[in-house]
Amino acid sequence: MEEAGAGGGAAPAPALAELLADECYADFFREDFDVKAYTSQSIHQAVIAEQLAKLAQGISQLDKELHLQVVARHEDLLAQATGIESLEGVLQMMQTRIGALQSTVDRIRVKIVDPYNKIVSRTAQLAKLQAACDLLRRIIRILYLGKRLQGQLQGGSREITKAAQSLNELNYLSQGIDLSGIEVIENDLLFIARARLEVENQAKRLLEQGVETQNPTQVGTALQVFHNLGTLKDTIANVVDGYCTVLEENIKNALDIKVLTQPSQTVTRGGPGRAAMPTPGNTAAFRAALWTNMEKLMDQICAACGQVQHLQKVLTKKRDPVSHVCFIEEIVKDGQSDILYKFWTAVTQTLSSQFQSATDSSMFLKQAFEGEYPKLLRLYNDLWKRLQQYSQNIQRNFNTSGTTDLLAELQQMEEDTQDIFMQKTQDYDPEKALKDSLQQYEAAYLSKSLSRLFDPINLVFPPGGRNPPSSDELDSIIKTIASELNVAAVDPDLSLAVAKNVAKTIQLYGVKSEQLLSTQGDASQVIGPLTDGQRRNVAVVNSLYKLHQSVLKVITNQSSFPAAAEQTVTTALKAVHDLMGSAVQPLLNSVGDSVEAIIITMHQEDFSGSLSSSGKPDVPCSLYMKELQGFIARVMSDYFRHFECFDFVFDNTEAMAQRAIEVFIRNASLIRPLGEGGKMRLAADFAQMELAVAPLCRRVSDLGKSYRQLRSFRPLLFQTSEHIASSPVLGEVIPFSIILQFLFTRAPPELKSPFQRAEWSIARYSQWLDDHPSEKDRLALIRGALEAYVQSVRTREGKEFAPVYPIMVQLLQKAMSTLQ
Repeated sequence: MEEAGAGGGAAPAPALAELLADECYADFFREDFDVKAYTSQSIHQAVIAEQLAKLAQGISQLDKELHLQVVARHEDLLAQATGIESLEGVLQMMQTRIGALQSTVDRIRVKIVDPYNKIVSRTAQLAKLQAACDLLRRIIRILYLGKRLQGQLQGGSREITKAAQSLNELNYLSQGIDLSGIEVIENDLLFIARARLEVENQAKRLLEQGVETQNPTQVGTALQVFHNLGTLKDTIANVVDGYCTVLEENIKNALDIKVLTQPSQTVTRGGPGRAAMPTPGNTAAFRAALWTNMEKLMDQICAACGQVQHLQKVLTKKRDPVSHVCFIEEIVKDGQSDILYKFWTAVTQTLSSQFQSATDSSMFLKQAFEGEYPKLLRLYNDLWKRLQQYSQNIQRNFNTSGTTDLLAELQQMEEDTQDIFMQKTQDYDPEKALKDSLQQYEAAYLSKSLSRLFDPINLVFPPGGRNPPSSDELDSIIKTIASELNVAAVDPDLSLAVAKNVAKTIQLYGVKSEQLLSTQGDASQVIGPLTDGQRRNVAVVNSLYKLHQSVLKVITNQSSFPAAAEQTVTTALKAVHDLMGSAVQPLLNSVGDSVEAIIITMHQEDFSGSLSSSGKPDVPCSLYMKELQGFIARVMSDYFRHFECFDFVFDNTEAMAQRAIEVFIRNASLIRPLGEGGKMRLAADFAQMELAVAPLCRRVSDLGKSYRQLRSFRPLLFQTSEHIASSPVLGEVIPFSIILQFLFTRAPPELKSPFQRAEWSIARYSQWLDDHPSEKDRLALIRGALEAYVQSVRTREGKEFAPVYPIMVQLLQKAMSTLQ
C-alpha cells in the first residue's frame, strides 16, 4: 500500500499520515513483528479495550485508503490482471515442452548406459589381459635369459660381460612388478640372485687383479661388467674410498710413536699411562725407524696413486660398445671431479691432518721432522718425480699390454688429457697441495738454520770486541754457510729460502764489521806510519774480502743452484763490496787530496827559463815530481800493500791515477810563462808522471783515455800554434778547453788566462773546473777571456792582435760547432 502510493507519486492522505506517525502502530512496521509477543504485552499492560479501539480505528482508515487507491488506479489494475492470465498460458506451454524433453532424455539414456557399461567391462578385461600378457612375456624372457645366463656363467671370465648384460636385462624385467609367488620362475629368481652376486665378486677380483698388475684389459673387462650391471659409479667410488682408507691407516702406522719405540719398550716397561718416547740411547734407532717408515709410506702412496691413475686412464679410454658412452663421463657427470683429483685431495688432506696430530702429540716426531726437514722434503720430491714419471710412461704401458680387442676400442677414444701430475691448473696446484703438510716444519727448520748461521758470527764478534774474526773463525762461518746450502740443495724453493738466510748472515757480518771500523781522523792520515785505527780498518777490509771470495766460491760450486737464490746471495755480497769501498774511501780521499796538493805546487817552480847550451834540462824532472813519486811509492808501500784484495785496491787506485793525470795535465796547461827550457823540463815531467802513477795501477796503459791524454799532450809542448790547432788529437783525446788554456801560455801578458781575468787563484780555478765538467761551460769562460782581451786592445787603440789570438778564436769556433 505504501509502495503503491509512492509509485503514484502522491503524498499520503492526512489520515494515513497520522496513522503512520502514531506510536501505537510503530510495532507493526518492524521486520521482526511477533503477534504473540504483541498480544502478550497488551494483556500484561491491561489496556486491551483501548488497544482494540485503536486497532479498529486503524483498520477502518486502511480500508478507506485502499478504496481510494483502487478507485484512483482502476485501469492499471485491470491491465495487470489481464497480463497475469497471459503469463499463466506461457508457463503452461513451457511445462509441456519440458515434459517432452524429459521423455527424450530418458530414451537416450536407455540407448547409452548399456553400451557404456559393456565398454567399461571389456576395458577392464583388456587391461587384465595385457597385464597377464606382459607378465607372461616377462616370465618367458626371464626363463630364456636364465638359461642363457647359465651358459654364460659356465664360460667363465670370457663371458662375464655378457653375463652382466643378461643380469642387467633381468634386473630391468623385475623392476616395477611383483614376481613373488610365481612357481615357474621361483628357482630362476633364486639362481639369478646368486648369479648376480657371483658376477659382482668375480668382477671385483678381476678389477683388483688388473689394477695391481696394471693390466688395462682386465680392468676394462671389470669396468664393462660393472657398467652393464649399472653399478659403475658406486663401484669406482668404493674402490677409491678403499684406497684412501688403506693409505690413512698406513700413515697412522708410519707415525705411530708406540710402534717406533717398540724396541725400547721391551727393555724398559713404563708405568700405566706413561707416554711412549725413545730413551736417550735409542734416539738414533728411533730416527732410523722413522725414516724407514717414511720411505715405506712414500712407496705405498706412490703405488696407490699409480693404481688410481691406471684406473682413471682406463676409464678415460674405455667406451661402452653399444651406447659408445665413455666410462669417465659416467663418473664425472653432475659436475663431480675426476677420481684422481678426488683421491689426491683426500691423500694430501690426510697427510696434513695426520702429520699435524702426530707431531702435536709427540715432541720427538716434531723434532725429527723439523731437524731433518730436508730429508723429509727430499722424500716428498722423490715421490712427486716418480708420480710424474709414471704419468709419462703410462701411455706406453697401455699400448704394450693391451689386447687386440681393447686396442680396437682405443682407436675410437678421444685424445688423452694429461692428469693432474703433469699439469697444474690456475685454481689447483697438486704439488703445492702435497707440500702443504710440510709448511710448519719448513718454517721451524729455516728458523733453526738462521740460528745456526748467526751463532758463529755472534760468537766471533763479542760485545766490546775490537778485532775482526781470525782466518779459522771465518772458515768456520763459511763451512756453516756451505753446509746449510748443501743440505738445502734437495729442493729449489728450500735453496732459495736458505739463500735468503745466508744473505741475512752476510748482512749481519757486514753490520758487525762496520762497527769495528775506525772513523776518527787518524784513519785517513797519510803522514806517518799506519795507526791502530788504520790497521784495524785494513784487517776488517781483508776479513770482508775473504768472506766475499769464500761465499762466492761456495755458490759457484753449488750444482743446479737456482738463479733467484744466486741473485739473493750476490746482492748481499755486493753490499759487502760496497762496505769495503766505504772503509777505504777516507784513506783514498786523503791520498788523492795530497796528490793534487803536490801537483799544484808545480806553479811554485820556474818554467820560464831558456834552453841550456847542452840542449837538455838541468835536472831530469822537477822537484814536485820527485815529491809526487816518493809520496805515491810510500803510500803504496806503507798503506795499500797491507790489503790482501789487490784487485779491489787497484780498482780504486786506478781511478786515483786517472784523476792525478787529469789534474797534472790541467795544471801543466796553465803554466805561464813557459820558456824553452821550461818546456824541456815539463816534457821530462810528463815522462816521469807515467813512472809516478805506475804503482797505482796494474799497467799504466790500462788507464785508458787518461793515459792517451798524457802521451798525446807531451808532443804539443814543442809544436807551433798552427800545428796544435790542426792536431788530430783535439776533441777526440784532449778536450778543446785544455788546448785553449795551453795556448794562453804563448800569448802576451795582455791576453790573460780565464782565471787571471777572474782574479782567481789556480786552486780556485781548478775547483771551478771540477764543478763544471761540461765542455760548454769551460769554453764559455775562455770565450769571455778572449772577448775581454779584444776589448782591452780596442781601449788602448792597439794596432793588431797577438799572433796566437786568431788561432785561438778559430779553435774556439771549431770547438763550439762540435758541441751543437
